[in-house]
Amino acid sequence: MLKFSGSSVVAALLIAVVFGAFFFCEYLIYFPTILKCAWPKLSRARGGEGTDGRPADAAVRAMVLSDTHLLGAVGGHWFDKLRREWQMERAFQTALWLLKPEIVFILGDIFDEGKWSSQKHWEDDVRRFHRMFRHSSDTELVVLVGNHDIGFHYDFLLVNSVALHGDGCPICQSVEKDLIKLSRDLNCSLQMSQSDGEETENCEGSQSYPPTAPIMLQHYPLYRVSDASCAGQDAAPPEERHLLFREKYDVLSKEASLRLLQWFKPRLILSGHTHSGCEVLHDNKYPEISVPSFSWRNRNNPSFILASVSPGGHSLSKCFLPEESTVIGVYCSAGAGLLLLLLAHCLWMKRLLQLSLCLLGKHKSL
Repeated sequence: MLKFSGSSVVAALLIAVVFGAFFFCEYLIYFPTILKCAWPKLSRARGGEGTDGRPADAAVRAMVLSDTHLLGAVGGHWFDKLRREWQMERAFQTALWLLKPEIVFILGDIFDEGKWSSQKHWEDDVRRFHRMFRHSSDTELVVLVGNHDIGFHYDFLLVNSVALHGDGCPICQSVEKDLIKLSRDLNCSLQMSQSDGEETENCEGSQSYPPTAPIMLQHYPLYRVSDASCAGQDAAPPEERHLLFREKYDVLSKEASLRLLQWFKPRLILSGHTHSGCEVLHDNKYPEISVPSFSWRNRNNPSFILASVSPGGHSLSKCFLPEESTVIGVYCSAGAGLLLLLLAHCLWMKRLLQLSLCLLGKHKSL
């Protein structure tokens, strides 16, 4: 029959506490947290029917996240890089497994040092990104470009919302030209749906799209003065909410924002860049949601958006990830438990030694 000494039992308990805390904080914790999230239901009243006659609940399930900021070789410490990439990889892979989105959008700033990276470092960053955000063929991944990926407007070549500054740069002109054409095609599709499919004036040769207002996804938010009106657990800290945003740096310019709203009249705008959550209503009819950073380096409570989208409607919900403070609390509790176990073991050994010496003394006196 096996006999266990007090020391072996204590050692086993110590190993169990260390392994249990590590396994929970680095793997298990993502499952109960993400299991609380659910795809929002798209009501028939709001979504109606699609252009193909499908009911509103036949929606596309889209997962939207932003600002992963994978650390590079210039300013990223190896342990910080290892820790943050592991967290994001586990969170993303767990979300894919549990929620099974049909499409994932990442709204820019995938990398932190794209502006400074050498070719070798850039290729290494891209390889790590593909490993972390790997996905099956059933899920489509769409990535937007951000200023940390390619540089700011005054330093580098820009596309998407980063290029919308109206200063006539060659790349900016081509982006605006494409957007104007897309705006024309969307408006023509809407006009043709209202005229029973007959092509209207100035719409000859236009591409056909579903006759619904689009959802706009971009890295930079549309112009707003500050985050003063933002609220919620993922909003900017109170001391930062009243800081004024700089046009063409923190947000798009007033001019670019106005043009986008006039061109597309979107039913929803999703943006990133600020690392904090915010809901804004432009012109009292165009809602914009800023998606917080997906990285624990930028937030204690990262999150992502779950969107159910049909041609005629959409519904959103937010999925919060484990808080960094919770993980630190679990590790601190485990550390305190280890100290208590060691202290109890030392006191027990001391008492056992005193008892042995006492018995030995009595034996000698006899």
